[in-house]
Amino acid sequence: MTVANADQRHYRIKAAQRDLIAACGGIQRAAVIVDFSDAQVGRWNNGAQPDMMPVHVALALEGECGMPLVTSAMASLNNRRLADPDGAVEAANGVMRSYADVVRQVGEVMTAAALHLSDGQITPAEANEQDKLMAHLERVLSDHRKSLAQVKAVGGFTVVNGGAA
Repeated sequence: MTVANADQRHYRIKAAQRDLIAACGGIQRAAVIVDFSDAQVGRWNNGAQPDMMPVHVALALEGECGMPLVTSAMASLNNRRLADPDGAVEAANGVMRSYADVVRQVGEVMTAAALHLSDGQITPAEANEQDKLMAHLERVLSDHRKSLAQVKAVGGFTVVNGGAA
C-alpha cells in the first residue's frame, strides 16, 4: 500500500468517525456513551489528529445511532459493502414515525403555550410545564434527525404503492 493510499484510508475513516460522532449527538454525548473523555472523543473527531477510535468504541456508537458509518467505510475501503436489504424500508418507516412524533409534540407545545398565554401571564408552574414539553420536543427532534441520517445512509427511498422501495 502506498503512502497516498494509506492517507486516503486514514482520512476516509476519520470522516466516518466525525459523521458517527455527529449522529450520536456530538462530542460530549458520544463521550458519555463510550465512557471516554471529551478530549479523546474530540481527537477522534478532528481530522488533523492521528487518533483513531478503537473498534469497540465504533461499534458502541454505531449501535447507539443505528448507522454503521465506520464499519461501512472500512468495508468500502476493502471493496466490500454491508448488506441490509430492508434498509430502505426501515429508514422509511423510521423517518415517517419520527416525523409524526415531531408534529404531535409541536402541537402539544403550541397548545400549552396558547393556553398559558391566553390570560396574558405565565405562572412558574405553567413555565415548568412548557419547559418539560420543550425538552421532550428536543428529544423527538433528535430522534427525527437520526432517522434522516439513516435515510441518507441507505441512499434515500421512494414510496411505491404505499411502501418504500
